[in-house]
Amino acid sequence: MTDHLIEAHDLAVHYPIRQGLVLDRTVGHVRAVDGVTLAVRRGSTYGLVGESGCGKSTLGRALLRLEDAAAGRIVFDDADITALKGEPLRRLRRRMQMVFQDPMASLDPRQSIQSLLTEPLRVHGLSEGDREEFGADSAASHLAKAVRMLELVGLPRSTLEKYPHEFSGGQRQRIGIARAVILNPDLVIADEPVSALDVSVQAQVINLLEDLQDALGLTYVVVAHDLAVVRHISDVIGVMYLGVIVEEASADELYAEPLHPYTIALLSAIPVPDPVAEDARERILLSGDLPSPANPPAGCRFHTRCPWVRDELCRTDVPELREVAPGRKVACHWAESIQARRIQPDADSVVPARGEPE
Repeated sequence: MTDHLIEAHDLAVHYPIRQGLVLDRTVGHVRAVDGVTLAVRRGSTYGLVGESGCGKSTLGRALLRLEDAAAGRIVFDDADITALKGEPLRRLRRRMQMVFQDPMASLDPRQSIQSLLTEPLRVHGLSEGDREEFGADSAASHLAKAVRMLELVGLPRSTLEKYPHEFSGGQRQRIGIARAVILNPDLVIADEPVSALDVSVQAQVINLLEDLQDALGLTYVVVAHDLAVVRHISDVIGVMYLGVIVEEASADELYAEPLHPYTIALLSAIPVPDPVAEDARERILLSGDLPSPANPPAGCRFHTRCPWVRDELCRTDVPELREVAPGRKVACHWAESIQARRIQPDADSVVPARGEPE
């Protein structure tokens, strides 16, 4: 058994672009995920960050086999699950669950909370573990487990008789988390788990996820665009841009010294609560919009917006995601030069510290 619970090797997810009412020809593909390699250690949290449209949610769904891979492999608990289908895939679902971004959309409004929580147990036939206490009464076993799960996420037993519309957004997300972990899975993919919540509630949900990880031994892949949230919860962070990972490092290393120009720009946009520090730091502005994943740029995919772009190498050669230090990977031709400040960003992209001359 390896230390890694789930791995992706050169994973790609492409969506066909069809044209024509009669012939319905495929004229291209949207390369949502285009050759991603990563590994998530058991009991750890892997954070995926990037702009909207970079492919991070698609990658999370592909790891769960909710999206089919166009190329590459997915290895879960030392077994290749890339082509798994039918009953073997259904049995695997118990060990891999998902927390969705919008709990109101992911919870059936016609089902009570009791029905929502006990349905996974009925589908997977999970009552055997409680037979000594409940005998053959699986319904009582399921109900008892639902009550215990509500207690874990901080909701009272009276929650069971209510419906999703009767709760706040934070309470609904707690119910969604309870439904995901009631099967005692090994892996949980959390897709933007707090982005739809008020700021005052976000910290509560993040702390709940951490408490459940400690209590149940869960492994997380957290998809988010909020860099502060990802830093708080993640052990390792992968930064995605246009379907590929451009940098991977531990949370502390990534935030202390980002190496890829895209990561540097993302982190420079995070407000600093100290007004003196905020006034004293520079910001990097990215020009233009995210290119189309149906027609990604040649060479480095970030070169069309990169303030550090240099000569034809950036425009023609695809940078490899290479290890520059133990546990640190970056896909940039000039990472070491940027780190040593031997090359500087384009002056037009730098917003100087306040009070400094432009």
